[in-house]
Amino acid sequence: MTSTKTTSTKTTSTNTTSTTSTRTETTTTVDEPARSGPLLVVEGLEVAYRTRRGTVPAVRGVDLHVDAGEVVAVVGESGSGKTTTAQAIIGLLPRGGVRTAGRIVLDGTDISAWSDKELERVRGARLGLVPQDPTVSLNPVRRIGDQVADVLVVHSGLARRATGQRVVEILEQAGLRDPEAVARQYPHQLSGGMRQRVLIGIALACRPALVIADEPTSALDVTVQRAVLDHLGSLTAELGTAVLLVTHDLGVAAERAQRVIVMNRGRVVEEGSARQILEDPQDPYTKALVAAAPSLSPTRLRPSVRAAPPARTTQEPEPAVVEVRDLVKEFTVPQQGGGKKTLRAVDGVSFSVPRGETFAIVGESGSGKSTTARLVLRLADPTSGSVHVDGQDITRLRGRRLRRLREHLQLVYQNPYASLDPRFTIGQVLTEPLEAFRVGDRASRARRAAELLDQVALPTSALHRHPAELSGGQRQRVAIARALALHPQVVVLDEPVSALDVSVQAQILQLLVDLQAELGLSYLFISHDLAVVRQISDRVGVMSRGELVESGTTEQIFADPQHDYTRALLAAIPGRAEPVAGRAKAVAGGAGATSGRTSVQGT
Repeated sequence: MTSTKTTSTKTTSTNTTSTTSTRTETTTTVDEPARSGPLLVVEGLEVAYRTRRGTVPAVRGVDLHVDAGEVVAVVGESGSGKTTTAQAIIGLLPRGGVRTAGRIVLDGTDISAWSDKELERVRGARLGLVPQDPTVSLNPVRRIGDQVADVLVVHSGLARRATGQRVVEILEQAGLRDPEAVARQYPHQLSGGMRQRVLIGIALACRPALVIADEPTSALDVTVQRAVLDHLGSLTAELGTAVLLVTHDLGVAAERAQRVIVMNRGRVVEEGSARQILEDPQDPYTKALVAAAPSLSPTRLRPSVRAAPPARTTQEPEPAVVEVRDLVKEFTVPQQGGGKKTLRAVDGVSFSVPRGETFAIVGESGSGKSTTARLVLRLADPTSGSVHVDGQDITRLRGRRLRRLREHLQLVYQNPYASLDPRFTIGQVLTEPLEAFRVGDRASRARRAAELLDQVALPTSALHRHPAELSGGQRQRVAIARALALHPQVVVLDEPVSALDVSVQAQILQLLVDLQAELGLSYLFISHDLAVVRQISDRVGVMSRGELVESGTTEQIFADPQHDYTRALLAAIPGRAEPVAGRAKAVAGGAGATSGRTSVQGT
């Protein structure tokens, strides 16, 4: 595989060198049609970041090429160099980043040493970019139409007053309903998926030869991700645009790209067709990525030998430690033009969590799953319905009795970067719950902190470090350890791995399975990702628009989904076998349809 790639690179180098004799010649060929050979060639690219502590290499001798109309995915975890490579290609390295070696050849023209002014002629016109986070990539104080028009004014030579109809056409092509209305709106008035479609429209507005899509859907729900990627694929195919797709999700890469390039620690470690990478990976790092990808792992994780549970002496089902009955939560929200409206965020939800098992609630943003978790934890009061823990109705608890409940119900938040106090050492983070509930003395608390770190497979040396000195996965291990400090019966896990790289996800999920077996924990697991849910849950409840539309064992939900919404979620899992043309186009059904399972209200 490596020798083939090297041969290909040498051939393209010969072709491109002959067309780049002088700067004057190259700058006059930007708007010419694509020549024969690869559209993009990157040779020996090296990028470093200059910091106060010295120069830190980030990309080390990367070679890659993209042919006209081809989709190539660059895959790797945080710190692998994939995003830095993409930023170097388009000339948008962050402050301190500098290309130290290598060539970047676009359509036969070496653009490596071009100034920002020269690159501005290429960006948007020949080279488009779909950035990662739609929340921060659009100007919040300018209307959507004006931001789309900017690209047309700069690269198409249109007067701003003449861009109106073309802006509407671009938004319509990007799959936005009522594009005239969207053009008049501000970014905060659009959903995340709508904002990402706007960014796709901007990137393709001038029909560039190549689009770099940098984690274009990582911030979106799985069904929205599927719809956005489908639309990006259809538009680029229609325009003949090549795509360099940067992603940490090997399932997305395998599903969307003809070729996959795997990066680790700034280097390309493997390259091949999507099928080859999935079925016959050669590099140990690629093998680890394939093994860790939840969308490619169809079985439930099992406890490791160390944490094997004691043998069951009876086949009787475990009693429920949490019982939720007809839970309702309503909010009063202001409306435009005055007045208020009642929003029912949780609508008659019932389920149970058996002792020592995992019940997962899955659904998109706005489905009501996180609000349900907050009601179970008594971080919010229900409008009606009840929550029972060990047979006790906790719905109306107040004061000291509610405080004692906190010992038995604990929460692990989604974002490990925001859930730990940056001023505390890890030792202080772990002993804080013990101090708050006046458990033990200083010496016993210190021993308990060390014991907790051992349970989550972190060294005791971490006790004296601060959260900023730990990786994301290490921080989430600390967050889990903190949740275990008071020996809870139930742990609520709110999207606990969605902010982590795929291999770190796999480590944290295995840790949770081991801790459950070792300590007899019960989990309420909240997620938008059915692929992750499949790996950790015993039972699954599917929520949409505040209702639990389907519930059953994990095997039932995946093998025989009854509700249209569940089918859409399953179809949206990256890496599933069905071809793009045969996939569900969008989330259909919703909460209005009737679930096919009788267990929805009696689980």
